[in-house]
Amino acid sequence: MRKNPEISKGVDSLLVILYLILATIGVMSIFAATHRNEDIVSGFLSFKTDYSKQLLFFGISIILGIFILLTDSKFFTATANLFYFAGILLLLLVFPFHTEIKGTKSIIRFSSFQLQPAELCKIFVNLALAKYLSRTETDFTKLKSQLIATAIVMVPAILSILQSETGLALVYFSFFLVMYREGLPSIVLIVGFSLAVLVIATLLIEPNVLAIILTVLAGLTIYFMRKQIKRDRSILIGIAAIWVICVGVQRFAVPFFFNNVLKPYQVQRIYATVGRDFPVDPKTMTEEDIKKIEEKKKATSYNVKQSKIAIGSGGFIGKGLLKGTQTRYDFVPEQRTDFIFCTIGEGFGFVGSTILLLLYLLLIFRITVVAERQRSTFSRCYAYGVAVVLFFHVAINIGMTVGLVPVIGIPLPFLSYGGTALITFTVLLFILIRLDADRQMVLR
Repeated sequence: MRKNPEISKGVDSLLVILYLILATIGVMSIFAATHRNEDIVSGFLSFKTDYSKQLLFFGISIILGIFILLTDSKFFTATANLFYFAGILLLLLVFPFHTEIKGTKSIIRFSSFQLQPAELCKIFVNLALAKYLSRTETDFTKLKSQLIATAIVMVPAILSILQSETGLALVYFSFFLVMYREGLPSIVLIVGFSLAVLVIATLLIEPNVLAIILTVLAGLTIYFMRKQIKRDRSILIGIAAIWVICVGVQRFAVPFFFNNVLKPYQVQRIYATVGRDFPVDPKTMTEEDIKKIEEKKKATSYNVKQSKIAIGSGGFIGKGLLKGTQTRYDFVPEQRTDFIFCTIGEGFGFVGSTILLLLYLLLIFRITVVAERQRSTFSRCYAYGVAVVLFFHVAINIGMTVGLVPVIGIPLPFLSYGGTALITFTVLLFILIRLDADRQMVLR
């Protein structure tokens, strides 16, 4: 059959093929995890089972993808800011109209239809950030431009945190890698990474011991830099300031954040990841709070334990489709959403898991290749935004299922059950494909 040249011209076929493969694997994984004894054909056609609903979402996503490919790429640059403000409005509408589901307050329900604006806003933030960075008047070497770009990312992140969607909020921080590609000083990333290390150290090491360690490190730094300090006293002031900030973070900032910003179950997940029990203080906590923490502790431990068992039981080549015992009999909680990787691990073993990871790796690598061949700053920034969002989701989700990172509840791209998530990732990718298709004709 002859293809329509208006649709296929300039389209990166490899990205489309990888998308179709991953989304198909997603439908089959949900089928493997949720199919019980119903007739397969009627199950897929009923649109009442989870796998039939995901198939419907897949069909809607393909239609949206085709619609995007038929859209003029200039449309996305022209409406980037409009979409961003619409996304912020949607996030604000969540507060009065949300439906609380499994502890999250980020979902708006319309009858049987559910919408999660925090997911959709990843598209809008990516467009708005690319739009801002591509402006000719944006000088990203200046602090003002860096602060504005940071605000574009942080506003929806903060709103997501207020809606108990810490996992999705963390995804927005991946956009700082796009800023780094466009000239954000590396010291910002170094400070961010150092802060993360300090937070982890605060959880692992007793406060007084950590303060002594920080003091010793500051003293050693002063000793080895004594010659430079003699020439420039401001270095000593800088070292002292860094020491004060580090001690302040571990003594005051981290305890305040953990006690007043994060929910107890979120804190428990973080402690469980670093191998520590959540410190229960009967003096400051009610019996009900302590009971909830203990319940969350058991639930988190159970989830990760069952996830590891399911993946490990798959062995080298797996048990086969519909033959997994852990996922077939609901031993793994949320196995169709956050823990969908367990279905792959149990059903197709090490081989299947490796192939899936290679598909993701190829997709992300191809996106970076596409990003570097763009003639416009907007398209390049948007492409890198897609790459870092996908990488963050894949790394965190799979790390979560094997116990390497906290269980923060973010979907595996194209595989996890959920219409909003699948449509979001589809639109993210196909806007990139549309922009890339016009790279020779449009210079923005």
